[in-house]
Amino acid sequence: MKIFAIGSSLVSSYWNGAATYYRGIYKALHSLGHDITFAEPDIYDRQKKRDPGDYGYVRSIVYRTPDGIASLLAAARRADLIIKHSGVGADDDFLEREVLESRSPRTRVCFWDVDAPATLARVEQNAGDPFRLLIPQYDYIFTYGGGPTLVEHYLRLGARNCHPIYNAIDPATHYPVSRDPSLECDLLFIGHRLPDRERRVESFFFNAAHLAPDLRFILGGEGWGGKPLPSNVRWTGHIGTRDHNRMNCSARMVLNVNRDSMASVGYSPPTRVFEAAGAAACLITDAWDGIAAFFEPGREILVARGAEDVVAHLRRLDAGQARRIGERMRRRALVQHTYELRGREVDRILAGSAVSALPSLGAQGIAS
Repeated sequence: MKIFAIGSSLVSSYWNGAATYYRGIYKALHSLGHDITFAEPDIYDRQKKRDPGDYGYVRSIVYRTPDGIASLLAAARRADLIIKHSGVGADDDFLEREVLESRSPRTRVCFWDVDAPATLARVEQNAGDPFRLLIPQYDYIFTYGGGPTLVEHYLRLGARNCHPIYNAIDPATHYPVSRDPSLECDLLFIGHRLPDRERRVESFFFNAAHLAPDLRFILGGEGWGGKPLPSNVRWTGHIGTRDHNRMNCSARMVLNVNRDSMASVGYSPPTRVFEAAGAAACLITDAWDGIAAFFEPGREILVARGAEDVVAHLRRLDAGQARRIGERMRRRALVQHTYELRGREVDRILAGSAVSALPSLGAQGIAS
């Protein structure tokens, strides 16, 4: 099948948390024989900050917006499936309409939502949101995560179907490496400073640093430069994806903090969870519904409801114990949560024989 996808960026992770997800999904679909074109706009200086790597599994198109959209859509109409991802970052409303206009007897259209909680909140709070009327017209709705609650919301809005395709690991890109002494710390958190995440980062990360002044904390990600930090927190700035293994393997534990919307919906493990799993890092995550559908709390992943829990984990477990939890998490991920498996799931859906990758979820992601 010829697939033409439009998304924020596959080649750059700069202010773009979906990059790892796009790479894993489209690499897996390519390995199944699909011909993939991935188009992304030349915005936010991402093309100047491309991540090193081989992206030969897609035909990469970088277009200027809005001038290049007409020729972009003309090329897309030659595909069997056009995928419009959410959050392209420029002309999203226009692209959502025009992709639907590109449907033909040959070409199906898909909306693949990489931030479904935010999309649903927007359209449900505003009956006049233009995307609300478009949802029932797409042949497929795929989502980055979300579980039964998110699926039910999309179906109530008239979606023909809704298929959560969860994050995963690519063992070829996320794997254990040697520790870097310059990056050793007790707790690592990587995440951009975003309005609907900052409060939770304060609660889980910065408050933990205040409660444990004798421990070392490292913060990675963009946007934290103007924020006063505890004295035991070191900020590194943007961390390219090629450095994530080294960062994850140098920390005794790694912290995941979901954005407000993802935490409230549940069943939305971000890429950081699986990047840590691939590196066999011991992960502490904020609490959200559905964790146990992916990893076993206490054995493969640690769960915290606030800074006190984070510090308790740090105090209770030494490096050897933490390492064993990370190794168990990696083993589980390699069996149940690889992009190869996610790609097969997408392939079955497109072929009309969808089977969920998670045994606790039904074919459309509704709890069975």
